[in-house]
Amino acid sequence: MSTLQTITTDRLLLRPFTDADAEALFEMDSNPEVHRYLGNQPVKSIEEIISIIDFIQQQYRDFGIGRWVVTDKSNGAFMGWAGLKWITEAINGHLHYYDLGYRFLPKYWGYGFATEAGKAWVNYATNELGQEKIYAIADSQNLASQNVLRKLGFTTKQNFVHEGISHLWFEKCLTGI
Repeated sequence: MSTLQTITTDRLLLRPFTDADAEALFEMDSNPEVHRYLGNQPVKSIEEIISIIDFIQQQYRDFGIGRWVVTDKSNGAFMGWAGLKWITEAINGHLHYYDLGYRFLPKYWGYGFATEAGKAWVNYATNELGQEKIYAIADSQNLASQNVLRKLGFTTKQNFVHEGISHLWFEKCLTGI
């Protein structure tokens, strides 16, 4: 895993997942509203969440990167997650790339937290990973997520279907070209 242990922004603290995050992650990922644009399959058990955290932690070990917990810097409250994921299975004809993602509890929607966390990860991809491009996908119906990506400077490249759901493919060039 990277030697970087936290990322801070004006309002947020981002840090790697630990096993202690299971209950908060379960609260978020068992919420049907959160999974509205994620295939409508909220998790049903804490065991599923433990497996998800194990997978994320394995990504830290294998690739030095993964989704990180986002907390409120003022009080430490779990808000959701954001981060870069190294994609190892083909999606939309792409393989071996960094995907920007984020997910928050509904009470934190609409306050710019996803954009703020996303900006921190775009900066990390540019300054720490030296990437030329990063990618993201959003459900074609998820206008809020699409707006976040556009605020971060991503451009829509195409519409595609993944796992039976219509998505938009986004790309961000990090080299200033």
